[in-house]
Amino acid sequence: MFQIDLVERCKANDRKAQLKLYRQYCDGMFGVAMGFLKNSGDAEDVVQDSFVKAFQKIEQYRGEVTFGAWLKRIVINRSLDFLKTKKERHVELNEGYMKVVEDEDWSVADEVMVAEVKSKMEELPEKYRHVVRLFLVEGYDHSEISQIMDITESACRTRLLRGKGFLKELLKNKNYVTRS
Repeated sequence: MFQIDLVERCKANDRKAQLKLYRQYCDGMFGVAMGFLKNSGDAEDVVQDSFVKAFQKIEQYRGEVTFGAWLKRIVINRSLDFLKTKKERHVELNEGYMKVVEDEDWSVADEVMVAEVKSKMEELPEKYRHVVRLFLVEGYDHSEISQIMDITESACRTRLLRGKGFLKELLKNKNYVTRS
């Protein structure tokens, strides 16, 4: 059965079609949620909530992107909303004191594993971490990130530039960055 047929059956409130779509996408969406939440229980809750919302709003799905891409955006938004509600009190960084790294030309030594870079990404300040993750890991562009994060494209570019600068410094401190 083609995906579009499943979606159409879901629009008709066919529970078997919903279950089939759920089984097809639940593991991938769990991975997306885990990337943001780092807690399997929270990720499971967000994925379940995302599927409920997706099936409630499935009439809004127009087929302009794949169902998986549409669902992924819901999972990311739900994950970010979850983090906002769970957020503990924090001190906002004064960006005036931060060093902006202008050099886009940086490389990482070959022996560095993707897991190490992702681990270092978790040390980034939250507002940079999410933009860097959406850009580098999830593959969204500035326009899409600005919509997801509800920020301007200019702010998105600035946060990405600063986040990558912080990431470079974190990796350099571990002797991972190579100099040309």
